[in-house]
Amino acid sequence: MLYTLAGGGALCGVASLVLLIVATATDFWMQYRYSGSSANQGLWRFCINRKCHSHTITVAFWDATRAFMLLSMLSCFTGVILGLSAFTNGAKNKRVKAGGIALLLSGFLALLALSIYTGVTVHFFGKRFVDWRFSWSYILGWVAIILAFAAGIFQLCAHQKNSTEPPPPNVTDS
Repeated sequence: MLYTLAGGGALCGVASLVLLIVATATDFWMQYRYSGSSANQGLWRFCINRKCHSHTITVAFWDATRAFMLLSMLSCFTGVILGLSAFTNGAKNKRVKAGGIALLLSGFLALLALSIYTGVTVHFFGKRFVDWRFSWSYILGWVAIILAFAAGIFQLCAHQKNSTEPPPPNVTDS
């Protein structure tokens, strides 16, 4: 049971990390029509008719979203590495617990990032563009949040389960 929980945590953590990286790096957080052309934007660039440009203005919500997403990726990576120590040292190790906490922190940081982005997008871009929608990079971010929380819970449960189990009996050779 211990390695099932720890393995589930590791699998969810790795999947969350991959999704966080893809979501942060890609340019499809929002799609809209701009002067009759299809356009999309991410955290780093915006594209109109598949020609991409860096964001030229500094807007606090992009900076906050970027920062929280990058911190979330770092925390998720740390949580995965610490969680994998369950397979070498057993889940009783405090690193597994720390990994679970790091994964929960990762989910919380990504939740902050996507909440900020959602709020500003709905209140600002929703009024500016008539035909707009959130796109697949944004959705991957939400899936990554769910997986990060699940990974953290699995790691903490693996640590707790191992802490409450009695130690195996010693077998002595005669």
